[in-house]
Amino acid sequence: ALLAMIDAGTISGKIAKTVFEEMMVSGKDPEAVVKEKGLVQMSDQGEIMAIVKEIIAANPEQAQQFREGKTKVMGFFVGQLMKQTGGKANPGLANELFVKALGE
Repeated sequence: ALLAMIDAGTISGKIAKTVFEEMMVSGKDPEAVVKEKGLVQMSDQGEIMAIVKEIIAANPEQAQQFREGKTKVMGFFVGQLMKQTGGKANPGLANELFVKALGE
């Protein structure tokens, strides 16, 4: 059930570790742990894009670096997003949305 939740995009691999630890301690099933702890991964494009735009606006230097071809700053942007969302944003979608927003 835990792996199915990762495959379905309900939770990330990182969140799965937390869920697994809680399952071992509490004996609860993964769905119950995810629901109780509010660990569902954010996959709403609109919601994530709003945060992406805020982060880009707050970090114009890094945005410019990315536009100049320094793609390593993508890690910085995704890190900021994860910090703001408590690690709940879908990382693949986050990368995609940052590339899109930085290209505008």
